[in-house]
Amino acid sequence: MKWWMLVWGIGLVVLLMACSRKEVPYQSLSVEEFEKLMMDPAVQRLDVRTVAEYSEGHITGSLNVNVLDEASFLKIAQEVLHKEQPVAVYCRSGKRSKKAAEMLGKLGYKVFDLDKGFNSWKAAGKVIQK
Repeated sequence: MKWWMLVWGIGLVVLLMACSRKEVPYQSLSVEEFEKLMMDPAVQRLDVRTVAEYSEGHITGSLNVNVLDEASFLKIAQEVLHKEQPVAVYCRSGKRSKKAAEMLGKLGYKVFDLDKGFNSWKAAGKVIQK
């Protein structure tokens, strides 16, 4: 009897762990992987920092939609982004872009996040546009 209770208990724990696992609807990439991804002209580039941050420098060809403006971020993003094309998203350090990537991924976009953000891009000596 104790053996069956142990098996049942282990099964319950495994089931609960499987149900609580959170799937991330985007993929985080290193600077090198992100740069390689953006060589594909079909990839849309999205900078989710503030306008002030964007104007100080950004990755060439990036659209700017501020994720902190929660009231309009998704509305604007859906107006300017094409769902059938991948989206490469970044912010300053990676926190806001992960938030944006999560939101866009849940809407069905194929999203790639620059893991440590624009700071890592600059630190790697990659090209920026001012």
